[in-house]
Amino acid sequence: MGESRHALIIANDAYEDQGLKKLRAPGHDADALSGVLRNPQIGDFEVDVLRNASAQDMKTRIEAFFKDRRRDDTLVLHFSCHGIKDESGELYFAASDTRLGLLDATTTPAYFVHRCMSRTLAGCTVLFLDCCYAGAFSRGSSMKADRNVHVLDAFTGAKPSGGRGRAVITASNSMEYSFEDAKLVEGSAVQPSVFTHAVVEGLETGDADLDEDGEISLDDLYEYVYAHVKEQNPNQTPSKAVEMQGRMQLAHSRHRRIRIEAVPIPRPVQEALRSRNEFTRLGAVGDVHARMRSPDLSIAEGARQALEAVVRDDTQRLAGEALSALNNVRLKPAPARLDFGRVPRGAAVPQQLLTLQGIPLARHCVAHATGKWLRVEESPEGLAVSVDTSTLGRLTGEIALKGVADDAVVHVEAEVLPPPDEPPDTKPLVSEQKGPSVIRRPASRPLRAPALAAAALALAVTSVIILVWAVARTVYAEEDRRTGAFSAFAESAGVHAVVPFLITTLITAVAALLLGALARHDLSVRRKRYTQGAKSATRYLTSAAKRCAVPVVVLAVLMSMAYNIVSARW
Repeated sequence: MGESRHALIIANDAYEDQGLKKLRAPGHDADALSGVLRNPQIGDFEVDVLRNASAQDMKTRIEAFFKDRRRDDTLVLHFSCHGIKDESGELYFAASDTRLGLLDATTTPAYFVHRCMSRTLAGCTVLFLDCCYAGAFSRGSSMKADRNVHVLDAFTGAKPSGGRGRAVITASNSMEYSFEDAKLVEGSAVQPSVFTHAVVEGLETGDADLDEDGEISLDDLYEYVYAHVKEQNPNQTPSKAVEMQGRMQLAHSRHRRIRIEAVPIPRPVQEALRSRNEFTRLGAVGDVHARMRSPDLSIAEGARQALEAVVRDDTQRLAGEALSALNNVRLKPAPARLDFGRVPRGAAVPQQLLTLQGIPLARHCVAHATGKWLRVEESPEGLAVSVDTSTLGRLTGEIALKGVADDAVVHVEAEVLPPPDEPPDTKPLVSEQKGPSVIRRPASRPLRAPALAAAALALAVTSVIILVWAVARTVYAEEDRRTGAFSAFAESAGVHAVVPFLITTLITAVAALLLGALARHDLSVRRKRYTQGAKSATRYLTSAAKRCAVPVVVLAVLMSMAYNIVSARW
């Protein structure tokens, strides 16, 4: 799978414009889909969710999502909202503040999303559109005869500037609401839409792994979703457009078994298993058990399937014997837990061996590490497990084993510590050897982005306080002018220092926005060095700072303009 995997889920179900119907599914869609994509055993994506956002916030987050990516990145963008088609056939995605009469200004146009997708350098980009489509027509105009939105047409054209390609999958192509569970009754829990429910179910259960190779490709998922949606609602037709080289592996299939082409047991043994004599059948079970120990996995798998049939269909005694024999093909990893202990960051850690016990068929399995810091390689003795020590902190993960009969999980732990400080008297910072000097610097801790974000929020709050003071002093200046204490407003405002307060407000708010932008830039450039907690904290702090600082800048500019007008008149 791709080295870096990111998903952005946009869910809008509440709208200010009365012409847009409130949707039931988007909120639940976002929760269900984000859960399955985040799961390291399934999607292993880093997921952001944007709920009931304004049009400006949607555009900002979408552009930032596609920007500064690399060729080995995989991106998934999911819309769950209203889609609107205007008179000219342009497609728009509705925001919480969308006004049907001002689509260009209050929505996210499809051409904007298409442009962002085309410019990204990410290797694979997938767009899911679970939208309820509606027409937006001016008064007096007639509804078009074409009831199709032609969603995919909005995303064709220029190919991506980098990477292997992109794909667009839409829940419906009709000018009607995409299907939401019609069986809902008052007080019942809201369920995802049929489309998103199929996506989540296919990934979570592994049923979307149609070719049973242990991985769910984009093609696998679409075929599964298409069949599921058509079964639930024949009038809704999912669509797909793909411009991609090769296959995109979207998720792991954690519930699938290994498939081995089985060789049937010999006909005499089959007849013995069907004999009316219980002792003859008991002897045949022993023969089949012996075949199951064969190093030829095809022969062993044929014997295993024959024993499973005995468990289902024969008497309690023979079923018990067959079940006892089948226990020999269960996975038996040893040990069940690996602990690498405390290791310095960057140090080479010896591999630990995970052995698989039992007959050849029991040892045949595939392994999947749920943590990116875990490495698993096959060896003649079993599975060699190693850890990446580049990330500080307590690391916990699992190795999921999939066998022909069952699954097993091995827990892995390690604690990565900072490297010990070097004594200054024995290892100087500057090398005394001839040639270029080498300066040894201690590894910087990943605190820059959260610190910048915290400073941005502090400045933003400060700008709000200063703006309040500026407003208060403006009020005092106007009162003094009206009472006759000063003949002109500019004179009264000068005494109350209105202008210095406005200038300070603007400088503080702009500085907050700049620090927030620097924090976001540092987070995107050095994202591998930050923990998930640091990333979430940085995004939360910068978002809060922006929400404070932007209104302050607008109000301060308006007050400055008003000050000039009032000063000229009075």
